[in-house]
Amino acid sequence: MFYLKDVSVVHPHMLEGGWHFVPKDKASAKPAPASAHDNDTFPNATSDPLFGSSHLRDLYFKAQPDYSARFTVPVVWDKKENTIVNNESSEIIRFFNTAFNKELPADKAKLDLYPEDLKKEIDELNEWVYNDINNGVYKSGFASTQEAYEAAVKPLAKALQKVEDRLSDGREFLMGDRLTEADVRLYTTIIRYDPVYYVHFKCNFGLIRHNYPNLHKWLQRLYWNNPAFKDTTDFDHIKEHYFYSHSQINPNRIVPFGPDVNIEPLK
Repeated sequence: MFYLKDVSVVHPHMLEGGWHFVPKDKASAKPAPASAHDNDTFPNATSDPLFGSSHLRDLYFKAQPDYSARFTVPVVWDKKENTIVNNESSEIIRFFNTAFNKELPADKAKLDLYPEDLKKEIDELNEWVYNDINNGVYKSGFASTQEAYEAAVKPLAKALQKVEDRLSDGREFLMGDRLTEADVRLYTTIIRYDPVYYVHFKCNFGLIRHNYPNLHKWLQRLYWNNPAFKDTTDFDHIKEHYFYSHSQINPNRIVPFGPDVNIEPLK
């Protein structure tokens, strides 16, 4: 999709004002290293090239002055209409799946992440993966009582084992031999699991790399064999965002040094 779209990346620190961009006057400067935890610049974070907005919320208000909901990412912005087209990731995946096929190279256009014959199975898998894994890590991490934590973390553990069992037949992807949106949606959580969720969200009943060999191999294949996954994964951004932004969980905003290897090489 990068053939057609300009991509802006917010700073990983989500503070009182929400997601923010690199200040325009610092956009061309060499960013401070990730280890500096600088609130203005960060490697691979960008400014807003269209309006020079300081915060993502400015774009929401530009699109809808009376907007009162959450200021979330990702956002698809229409530069012709100067408005937000969509801010729901599950819908954006399907939008990009086919919307620009005529303009894409043939090898890119032929990829169908939501094929007709697998739609029902994909939808069924997406539902429990979202409830118990994608959202399960957040419900565990932000639980304010022991009861709420256990009500989230136990289904999470069962769901990870369910995926592990699904992959035990040696299949390359969740749907067999075809990459689909189900893989994309699960990847975003599993790639963050060992570096962040295991500690930060108290999901420490098992590491992907040690306790879920089939799931680990699936993750490695996606990351190392499919450039789109590796090229859009930034571990510095991932770790910095969670450990620095969530002061209610990590009040001293100390970002852990490890793991030594964010994702192990595929052997």
